Amino acid sequence: MANKLLPGLGVVIAILVAIGGLAFNVGNVGGVALGFNAMFGLNEKIGAVIAGCLGIIIFVNKNAKTIMDKVATVLAAVILLTVATVAVISKPPVGEAVSSLAQLGNLGNKDLLLALTTLLGGSCGGYIAFSGAHRLLDAGISGPENISHVRRSVLQGCGTSGLVRILLFLAVLGTCAMASGNAATIIAAGNPAAEAFRLAAGNIGYRLFGLCLFSAGVSSVVGAAYTSVSFLKTLHPFIAKYERQFVIGFITFSTVMMVVLGNAAALLIIAGAFNGLILPVTLGVMLIAGHNKRIVGESYHHPLWMTVLGAVVTLVALYAGIKAVPGIMQLFQ
Repeated sequence: MANKLLPGLGVVIAILVAIGGLAFNVGNVGGVALGFNAMFGLNEKIGAVIAGCLGIIIFVNKNAKTIMDKVATVLAAVILLTVATVAVISKPPVGEAVSSLAQLGNLGNKDLLLALTTLLGGSCGGYIAFSGAHRLLDAGISGPENISHVRRSVLQGCGTSGLVRILLFLAVLGTCAMASGNAATIIAAGNPAAEAFRLAAGNIGYRLFGLCLFSAGVSSVVGAAYTSVSFLKTLHPFIAKYERQFVIGFITFSTVMMVVLGNAAALLIIAGAFNGLILPVTLGVMLIAGHNKRIVGESYHHPLWMTVLGAVVTLVALYAGIKAVPGIMQLFQ
């Protein structure tokens, strides 16, 4: 679609998304390592190697895509249950959180813009926006006759992902509200999110978050590698022919990078921020393509309200991304 809008643009986006996917996958391997650390006290680098091996084991199997689907479904349920449990235990001030949604005056705060870019990138930036669509296309599900299936998949995926993020926010908010020193303790911790769960629910909460982070990390390692390579395979038939081997190589390289670089928590933040910079490019292209009759045909009419909301998100992401660049650069120091 991007190549039809501007020859060569699709290649640039494919490379950008693959780089973003690689950055995220290094962080994903680190996420599994943090999960192992919280559950069993395992060294981060040893946890990273185990994480890479788990991802590779899935793709060594010839039925890798089917296994990937089943693993993702089970792990999503585990994540939802564990985060919901701690969100209830921490008793967050829900009313205050809801009322604060209307207070947008702090968008000029550079620290908040870095956080916003990171959260946007971690939630829907880079490869993530395409991961479900790529899997549906590979499964042969496309065309107007399958629109209900596609819509259901999108709503379930976004709904589950959004709910987990809201519950996670409320769980940490509740923990910070419990005692004045909790926020500083969480920030100073080597595994900040797990520390929030420990303060909320003791050692059981700490182990629960380890399980949650492990589940999220494993599903993301597999998803990021698969989607990134599915972009790259459009660039050359050799990559398409040996897709499974390239995915395994992608996971292996990510694991080696994590072992060499270390500091999983910082890598996750950097990956989210980088993918947040890619989001306005990819979303902007999709919005323009949705109104191009050469691409979508004469019968399709993209809803105006979706175009307007999409444009707002693109502009906010672009503004936040540009303003957050100095902060992102500091993360590498």
